[in-house]
Amino acid sequence: MSANAVDLTFTRIAERLRAADLPPREAVDAVVAVARGGTVPGALVAYRLEKPLRLLRLSFRDDANAPKGPHPEPVGAVPDVRGQRVVLVDDVAVSGATLRRARELLGAAHVVTVAFKGRPGAADVVLFPDVPTCVRWPWAEDVAEPAPAEAPTRGDPR
Repeated sequence: MSANAVDLTFTRIAERLRAADLPPREAVDAVVAVARGGTVPGALVAYRLEKPLRLLRLSFRDDANAPKGPHPEPVGAVPDVRGQRVVLVDDVAVSGATLRRARELLGAAHVVTVAFKGRPGAADVVLFPDVPTCVRWPWAEDVAEPAPAEAPTRGDPR
């Protein structure tokens, strides 16, 4: 992990997720997460929209983040969401290639793509387009929330 990695806490992620321009829950049938990295972000989006979470397992990068082939390939069954309105979620989108491939594989009637971190335009919604460096996700590493400021008590001269 880069020494310049940005710590993203659950609080910061929740704030961005609440402010995100996601479709209204009545316009969504399911949330599909690109597993592995998108599993927790997808679960957070599914929880917010109160929709079922489906997993699409794709193989594209190895553990060192090097591409294993020309484009992502499904590992196992592709969730059957044909004809449904789907929010497709991944943790990071730089070029958008994984999300484009996932969209093709799903064959859903309508897809809105969401990346928690990425370049503007790599997904329909990017929660942290302003973070150009690597991040430390709170579900993958120990990312501490900042300590809350102590509120003064009655009679406290602060």
